[in-house]
Amino acid sequence: MATVRNLKIKTSTCKRVVKELHSYEKEVEREAAKTADMKEKGADPYDLKQQENVLAESRMMIPDCRKRLESALAELKATLTELEEENQEGQEIEDARSTIADVEKLFQTTEA
Repeated sequence: MATVRNLKIKTSTCKRVVKELHSYEKEVEREAAKTADMKEKGADPYDLKQQENVLAESRMMIPDCRKRLESALAELKATLTELEEENQEGQEIEDARSTIADVEKLFQTTEA
């Protein structure tokens, strides 16, 4: 049984995972720039290899984060649907709808 409390938790989870995803994307940009700078300056091959490993690990986190976001979004939608069927209304419902729209827009822009 869905409750407004569950809806708030699932909405917060989606928002947190979106923040994580953006954080990982920024980290990849930062690490890629650092790697390019090290290559340009002719850094020690060992240090360069270590930096490339850091960059690869950062890149691996993005697909994992996307999967978690998809899962969290599905749970949020299911909870929202259940509450809407019970004709529930309120700020939490609107917040959930807004979060769903934001996450779906995020997925559309990255797939295009």
